[in-house]
Amino acid sequence: MISEKSFYKTFALLTLSLALQNLLTYGVNLADNLMLGSYSETALSGSALCNQIQFFLQMLVVGASEGAVVMGTQYFGKGRFEPIVHTIGTAVRFGGGIAAVMFLLILFFPGQILGLLTNDAAVIAEGVKYLQIICFTYLMFTVTNILTASLRSVGIVKIGYIISASTLILNIILNSCLIYGNFGFPELGIRGAAVATLCSRTVELLIVIWYLKYKEHSLNLTLKKLVFIDRSYIRDYKRTALPVLTSQAQWGLAQMAQTGVLGHLGAPAIAANSIATIVFQIITVVVYGSASASGIMIGWTIGEGKEKNIKPMVKTLEILFLSIGILSGLAIFLIREPVLSLYQISPQAKALSMQFMAILSVTTVGTAYQMSCDNGIIRGGGNTSFSMKMNLISMWLILLPISIFAAFVLHLSPIIVFFLLKWDQLYKAIPVFIRLHRWKWITKVTREEAA
Repeated sequence: MISEKSFYKTFALLTLSLALQNLLTYGVNLADNLMLGSYSETALSGSALCNQIQFFLQMLVVGASEGAVVMGTQYFGKGRFEPIVHTIGTAVRFGGGIAAVMFLLILFFPGQILGLLTNDAAVIAEGVKYLQIICFTYLMFTVTNILTASLRSVGIVKIGYIISASTLILNIILNSCLIYGNFGFPELGIRGAAVATLCSRTVELLIVIWYLKYKEHSLNLTLKKLVFIDRSYIRDYKRTALPVLTSQAQWGLAQMAQTGVLGHLGAPAIAANSIATIVFQIITVVVYGSASASGIMIGWTIGEGKEKNIKPMVKTLEILFLSIGILSGLAIFLIREPVLSLYQISPQAKALSMQFMAILSVTTVGTAYQMSCDNGIIRGGGNTSFSMKMNLISMWLILLPISIFAAFVLHLSPIIVFFLLKWDQLYKAIPVFIRLHRWKWITKVTREEAA
């Protein structure tokens, strides 16, 4: 274990800052979830399916931004800022292209896409109302998140939770007005939630533009710098980012497939999955914050040329990850009933929610360890392809085939199917542990400075 207090202070500050940002970001979805849940179970289920599409986009955005973060942290460790700007510009181009394709698909084929996730016509009808508005947020969401994520590589994390806090407050106010028709506003139901999110995402982008123009002085990012990049860095970015992007894309698709499996088991299963997923996301913000923090710190250390410090860092981080996972799992288990008391849902949906969250309280411990070691330490160390290969095998050759067989051939209960969709969080700890302790993942992804 590392004894220096500075290590724990840096880890705690980064983790809590990123956790707060994640908490506020997920709070937007939770606000929609709670308010639509008390408005109509069908509206809740419809928005839950749409959020899976949003989650897929988010995974792609993470993939696009992580390439810039991995490269940026190592360049920052070297004290070189100009290459960071070029990698951020490249990431914005890639992410913007992805968002544009997603926008066009959703704009023209909303019903067909939702039909892949459920066969409930009423749920699809509600979801289409939401998607036809929310798709206009995709490009703004992508640019905002790539820029804020990229700033983490140089230690700037405060802007992330400032943006997320502003979005959450605005979203709650507008939801209250537009979903229910309060304060003289029209009652728009699920459309109101979509309009509220569209307004919030617009404000997010305006805040990050203002911050970059007037407050950020390390990179001095401007529109001109983001557009006129050194194209030679595109090759470096592709080599680092494409494995991450591929991994995140197939993870997002797999999550949509999981939702599709549960979606064909009835509206109560959709609602229960939505509630359990939101609770999991809220409680595990520290888990994901610690993963991102460890990736940043590992990248800085490699960039500084201090590889001898890596082993004690890793051993310390492993213990921290397990401790955070146990506490997070316990929290999920204990808050089940208080959370469900906030929803107006059927007894069947409530019972499924209780059982789904009990399962997540166990699998969260595995998530905290294997995901943080994989997406944090190993990816932060420059090895971005391991996660892609592992998840390709896990998701498409093990998890989904077994779950689909259990649901549609054996007709097992939604509880067993849900567990089979989540147990990979436990067994993936084995290959991650083996990979981590072989120490072959430490890779420099930066160029040497020209003489």
